[in-house]
Amino acid sequence: MILRQDHLKVRHFEKNDSHLLAKWLSDPSVLEFYEGRDNPFDLQKVNQNFYGRNDKVIRCIAVFCGVDIGYIQFYMLDEETRGIYGYDGTEVIYGMDQFIGETEYRNRGFGTLLVCSMASYLIEQEQAERVVMDPQVRNERAIRCYLKCDLKKVRLLPEHELHEGQYRDCWLMEYVK
Repeated sequence: MILRQDHLKVRHFEKNDSHLLAKWLSDPSVLEFYEGRDNPFDLQKVNQNFYGRNDKVIRCIAVFCGVDIGYIQFYMLDEETRGIYGYDGTEVIYGMDQFIGETEYRNRGFGTLLVCSMASYLIEQEQAERVVMDPQVRNERAIRCYLKCDLKKVRLLPEHELHEGQYRDCWLMEYVK
């Protein structure tokens, strides 16, 4: 268990969770901002992209009151990403990506609970000095959520992410204790 706060738990991603990601990553409303609607996942693609990788991404499932509701991953920024974002030095900076996969848990504050809880966890338990995310500018719902969690817009990243065949502008947002 990574995190336990009230009714929210964040647990490590397991092999038998592949069906959850295949379900969530074939939902156009998730794919609109995560991976792309032109890039749906099936079980084979989930297995290829989420298991057995030698990267340092910690992949997790968000659970609320015993129900698996979403996905979250976090990682220490590598040198290349630090440079793209304009960070130098030796600060401990974590990146984070997430989505609420279960439709009935969207737009009800669960994303805010998840992001706020995980940002605090990374600062307090992993000694992160900053937690960053880079949502697409047009993802207004996510940006509102992150602002509620005290993330600040730091800089515009023009044409930062290739998504659905187009380079999209993103905001670099950060949480600093």
